[in-house]
Amino acid sequence: MNVRNCRKCGKMFNYITGIPICPSCKDAMEAKFQEVKEYIREHKGAGIQEVSEACDVEPQQITQWLREDRLEVTESSALMLNCESCGAPIRSGRFCDKCRNSVANSFGQMTKDYNAAKKAAADAAAAKNDEGPRMRFL
Repeated sequence: MNVRNCRKCGKMFNYITGIPICPSCKDAMEAKFQEVKEYIREHKGAGIQEVSEACDVEPQQITQWLREDRLEVTESSALMLNCESCGAPIRSGRFCDKCRNSVANSFGQMTKDYNAAKKAAADAAAAKNDEGPRMRFL
């Protein structure tokens, strides 16, 4: 059992995965998220600072929800996030579509290269075992 202290309230809890906060703080955080989401729906074009003050949530938490793709900036908003790779303006997440596709393609290519190398190694091992009769010792 993995017991940790909650980052928010300090209580001990059984940690499984994710952010190390207790279930009660996690529920409170989810309630705040729903409040922020509702506020954004009602006040289109509101900035992070305005939402933060109205909902009593840290601006860093709102930015984290944007990076996690849980919230999205509207097209008419002056606020934009930047792609972590190229710096292009994005509405949510960590990467723009171009960089996301580039990473996916390079990962796919690495997988193909790995599988080809693995097959070549297996073929070489099979060829080595088929060299013909050998002397066997008991």
